[in-house]
Amino acid sequence: MAEQPAADDFSVLPITLPSLPSYPVQSTHFVYLRKNAKVVTKSDARSLFLVNVPADSTELHFRAVFASLVGAGRFEGITFDHNAKAPTTSHEPAYALRLAALGKRKRQDQEAQHKQDEEAAQLPKLWTRQTHRSGSTAVVLLADEKSVELVLKAVRKLSKTKKYPIWGDGVGDKAPPLGSQWLKAHNKLSYPGNDAMQDMVDAYFTVFNRKELEAAQLARAMQNEPDEDGFVTVTRGGRTAPARQEEAEEAKRKMLERQQKKKDETQNFYRWQLREKKKAEQVEFLKRFEDDKSKLKAMREKRRKIQPDS
Repeated sequence: MAEQPAADDFSVLPITLPSLPSYPVQSTHFVYLRKNAKVVTKSDARSLFLVNVPADSTELHFRAVFASLVGAGRFEGITFDHNAKAPTTSHEPAYALRLAALGKRKRQDQEAQHKQDEEAAQLPKLWTRQTHRSGSTAVVLLADEKSVELVLKAVRKLSKTKKYPIWGDGVGDKAPPLGSQWLKAHNKLSYPGNDAMQDMVDAYFTVFNRKELEAAQLARAMQNEPDEDGFVTVTRGGRTAPARQEEAEEAKRKMLERQQKKKDETQNFYRWQLREKKKAEQVEFLKRFEDDKSKLKAMREKRRKIQPDS
């Protein structure tokens, strides 16, 4: 039996790797796990951070492992590091930025259609099953915080019982196979048919043309917008929109800031009027108060001068 390596702040989860025809030797793989240190949302408090996940890991494999530790129903899902960092293909022209002022329901329908178009424009997947580099990480989401404590407690007990979870036990043929079948499937997916490629290209240009239209709308909206000094730049020909998306976003931000500045200035103008009105009222009130005091004093002095007849 392999000796369990030490790890600071991590619990060690030993997993038994069964023998394979290509490597007919049973071995032990060590996965290191701890509570997720980055607690930003409520979900983070019920998650575990995993290091050194096996190269052939899938959600089904870890679901079976956690079910063997604490029973079914406590494992919700897992996010591998390549899923969290994988970039998505952008179909925007360099200067595209959305400008839509539609009703809520209509906007939601349009966004759903746009999302569907963008998904259809993505490049097809070339692998039926993703493999991982050595030492890869993942984040497991459990049902609640109590499940996290139960998993850590069950992992600590494994060093005494020596009954390690068996990798792939209970998965069967639910996960796509590796080996030669995996490579054959990859070769087939790498050469899609002409119809599939044409559909993807059509979807791509549908999204691209929509972004172009939105960029033109942004350019028209910004043409008559004055700058900070109040001047409007007049151009003849040439491009009518920023060259990069960053420039478009910066231009849009400045335009919104100018609009907000105008609104604040208008509000401050009315606030100034209110302040001046309150000051005038206070001055008038103090003036009447002093007049009343003078009248009362004069009445008292007049009363003292009046002597009753003897």
